[in-house]
Amino acid sequence: MNSWTLSLALALSIAGCAHPTPPTAAPTQAADHGAPAMTSDNPFANPSTLPYELPPFADIRFEHYAPAMDAGMVEQLAEVSTIASNPQAPSFENTVVALERTGGLLNRAQYVFWSMTSSYTSDELQELEAEYAPKLAAHSDAILLNDALFKRVDVVFQQRDALGLDPESAQLLKQVHGQFVRAGAKLSGPDKARLMQINEELSSLSTDFVQTVLKATKDGAVVVDDVAELDGLSDSAIAGAADVAKERGLDGKWVLTLQNTTIQPVLEQLTNRALRERVFRASSARGQGEGSDNTAGVVRAVALRAEKASLLGYPNYAAYSLEDETAKTPEAVNAMLAKLGPAALAKAREEAADIQAIIDAEAKAAGAESFELQPWDWAFYAAKVRKERYDFDEAQVKPYFDLNHVYDDGVFFAAGKLYGITFKERKDLVAYAPDVRVFEVFEANGDAVGLFLLDVFRRDNKQGGAWMSSFVDQSGLLGKKPVIVNNLNVAKPADGQPVLLTFDEVTTAFHEFGHALHGLLSDARYPTLAGTNTPRDFVEYPSQLNEMWAREPQVLANYAKHYQTGEPMPDALFQRVLTALTFDQGYATTEYLEAAMLDQAWHQIPLDQVPKASEVMSFEVAALDKAGMTFAPVPPRYHTSYFAHTFGGGYSAGYYAYIWSEVLARDTGAWFHAHGGLSREAGDVVRAKILSRGHTDEPSALFEALYGGPPEIEPLLEYRGLTLPK
Repeated sequence: MNSWTLSLALALSIAGCAHPTPPTAAPTQAADHGAPAMTSDNPFANPSTLPYELPPFADIRFEHYAPAMDAGMVEQLAEVSTIASNPQAPSFENTVVALERTGGLLNRAQYVFWSMTSSYTSDELQELEAEYAPKLAAHSDAILLNDALFKRVDVVFQQRDALGLDPESAQLLKQVHGQFVRAGAKLSGPDKARLMQINEELSSLSTDFVQTVLKATKDGAVVVDDVAELDGLSDSAIAGAADVAKERGLDGKWVLTLQNTTIQPVLEQLTNRALRERVFRASSARGQGEGSDNTAGVVRAVALRAEKASLLGYPNYAAYSLEDETAKTPEAVNAMLAKLGPAALAKAREEAADIQAIIDAEAKAAGAESFELQPWDWAFYAAKVRKERYDFDEAQVKPYFDLNHVYDDGVFFAAGKLYGITFKERKDLVAYAPDVRVFEVFEANGDAVGLFLLDVFRRDNKQGGAWMSSFVDQSGLLGKKPVIVNNLNVAKPADGQPVLLTFDEVTTAFHEFGHALHGLLSDARYPTLAGTNTPRDFVEYPSQLNEMWAREPQVLANYAKHYQTGEPMPDALFQRVLTALTFDQGYATTEYLEAAMLDQAWHQIPLDQVPKASEVMSFEVAALDKAGMTFAPVPPRYHTSYFAHTFGGGYSAGYYAYIWSEVLARDTGAWFHAHGGLSREAGDVVRAKILSRGHTDEPSALFEALYGGPPEIEPLLEYRGLTLPK
């Protein structure tokens, strides 16, 4: 995405660019929504004076957003008009670089706005989000479909070979020109008008989808009347469920909240099978019921995306979307998913057989009738298999994964060893919520890197899942250092209780910090090419790579310490944890691949084959059957009706990106181990060739310059404990 056309899609990794162009001195005329004009005391009116231009959260109020975004759009269109009407001949500097300098006020406002709609929303913000999503989409189109502006960009592009540009500048020109073309700059007038209508409606549908999922997830929480039904949960988890109930005015009850995925964490602990089924069905039904139905919006979005692709000359939306990715074509994605699917499914069937054996044995011992493994049983009995096979369960290891130790002695420790950076908490700097921590990041020589914000805990007004976003992106051109935030969704324990993580949550912490490193260590000149402004199937590469350090013996030994005694995890348990990491990977890989295949299925159909809203779930079944991935005990990680990555975020036809990127990550993990492992020498190479580069070169070229050749799938299979069928 470009600094001057910030994507409005709420992806797991959100990036863009802020810019310090000052607004005009006089108040700017507001748009037609009736908000007052922006005044000089609006916190967004000028660049923040806080360190690193951290937004002044203590001063920002709801009423500041609309006037600032209205004024920002007016200002940016004036800046763009000046570029488009420049009487001088088009040049790289007066056209392409000039575009990089536009939109400062708008970006300051919308960076905060979009982050708050995902991290700390409210009814008011959701209403404003619904209003401004189409307005900002139209604003982006007003720039990208500006004929005079595109003519100047095209003139510069056609002269590119004679300009003598340095490689990064040549890459910027290529990306900017490509974005205009892909946005429809070469379409006829009527087709441009139709495309603008499609984009506006799609932005509204995306916002509606996310808000519906948020509501359905909150409303779908399972209320428990009898604490005996919560057998298996820890005292801390039970107390947390009581606190949630009290917050909702349900004193004397317990509330099990839902997270974004189909399978919920509590399914591993609950002994009450009926309650497990209630939780699973509540999770799976989200977005399909009265008052929170997403099915009509899904088919409308699919139809509009297919129409957009057709207007731009592509056979389907996946072909359009993937052209700008590392994968390039739907055929390449289909081939990779088809290659991994059989290996994952074969492993999942083996795991299911092991689980069914335990179910049958327990039933026989109790003199009861056995039952067939169901999705709500898998996590519970898989934990028993893991305990039997590897002689440990999550309850044994969680005391060694205290949140503060995980970050201070794990996440930050590994980053220091690899890249020489250190972290100092800045309690004097105020974030947007009381629990959000702010860290200043320094180089080994004391030079400033930027700010890192950490927002760990689950809230009812926070989107599910985990993600990185940016309040300020690094840019040499604009003289900016990054301000990055990581969001997780860890259940907040009762007061006075420790925050103990599962190993999955530990891995998520390392994953999201990989995104943060991509933003923090960026060293690009142009904001459009900085940090995580890369193709989706490359942006997950640094995050997937950083996961490896969660299980690296030297790192794990440093942070896996008992929260009460400080004793390190016993060597025997430590080895069992490492050995068990490939356990259940058949399930994990299968549920992911099912979702990735559904995403492709929805976006590879032409306009005349889009199903009806009533056929959404049957379309899912047929798509998985066709892919040979139907296995009842393993549902997709996301069903369509709450698949926010693809219908409410930036991963439409792009959810495959996680596994595509992981191939690169596991290859690079093998490279690390061949070049010194957890060492500053190896880290500096990866920093110089990958983390600092953003999109300053083609992603495949960046990877091959590090790895020495094209990616190989074997390290991924080994990492996940999978084998390809012979």
